[in-house]
Amino acid sequence: MHRRRFLATVGTLSALSLAGCQTSDDAGSGNESTIDGSATSTAPPTTSAPASGKPDGIYVQTFQERMSMQGMAEAGDYGFALMFTVPHTFWTVTGNTVSKVERAPEDSIHQMASTWDAETRTALPETGLSVEINRDGSLVTEEVIYPMLSQPMGFHYGGNFTLDGDGTYTVELSVGATNTRRAGAFADRLNEPASAEIDLAFTDESRSEVSSQPIDQGGQPGALRPMEMMSTPKATAPSREEVPGSVRGSARSDDADFLVTVLDRPPAGVDGNGQYLAVSARTRYNGYELPAMALSGTVTRGSETLFDGPLTRTIHPELGYHYGAPVESVQSGDELALSVETIPQVARHEGYETAFRQFEDVTVTL
Repeated sequence: MHRRRFLATVGTLSALSLAGCQTSDDAGSGNESTIDGSATSTAPPTTSAPASGKPDGIYVQTFQERMSMQGMAEAGDYGFALMFTVPHTFWTVTGNTVSKVERAPEDSIHQMASTWDAETRTALPETGLSVEINRDGSLVTEEVIYPMLSQPMGFHYGGNFTLDGDGTYTVELSVGATNTRRAGAFADRLNEPASAEIDLAFTDESRSEVSSQPIDQGGQPGALRPMEMMSTPKATAPSREEVPGSVRGSARSDDADFLVTVLDRPPAGVDGNGQYLAVSARTRYNGYELPAMALSGTVTRGSETLFDGPLTRTIHPELGYHYGAPVESVQSGDELALSVETIPQVARHEGYETAFRQFEDVTVTL
């Protein structure tokens, strides 16, 4: 069995173009400005980071690409999607260490998958996802693939894989129970593993439908806009207008925005009394959810400390993926100090590897 090998195809589904840039400080709020993301020439099917001059935070990746949707399926509480594009250089995260994974010469595709709650169509960033590939009844490879963040797709699972020849393959996508606390309508759901099979074919025709092209704005502060793709849910945080509860303020650190809202009572699935303090962490551009970090908070009222402790990673159908805790009471003028103890434990595509790494503590007046 060969590590990080995968077999995939477009099949009869069309390729999707990932293009366009965002340059606004408040992307995701409806005030984005866009710049031309069209390519001027065709690049070979590979990607690389700028040689020098990277911004300290998010920057526009140096290429745009076309990806192919492979297929979708449902099993248990979950929906699944499978797709691929050209191989990528990307960065993995272990603790607070970010490590570069170069595209290898034998890599053929960058394979991606996503999963969501089939009933509410809420994206699920922390399920753990594994891939088993069979061909003609024989196992080709079996892998747990990386949780990842990219500018066009947001959160997904993926990795580079070497293909093993033309043919039709059966891909089994499997998830375990959702790893985060489940709240609201999710309190008694998403607690069982599930798997689904999607048949894929790897052919000359399918390989011709993906490509990568350079863009002039690569390396500048900003981000590619989210792709306009099929109907699969994205892990996009709710806007200030959409988020439930009473929005109390926001703060930015290392190109992550922290939106704070307070609910009158903790939702189902959250033990505790009083009110519920929820912090939605999202990317500065595009408003993608930032999962799998260790976030702590301290609520003070003058010299009195009302809460001091970790904010638990939680999934809720209206709040989305967030970090929350019950607090006895929250009044106007209270202060919330936020501290990132461990950075988001997700791999990054180009454009994100220089962000979400060196958070400064921030304070929000509630």
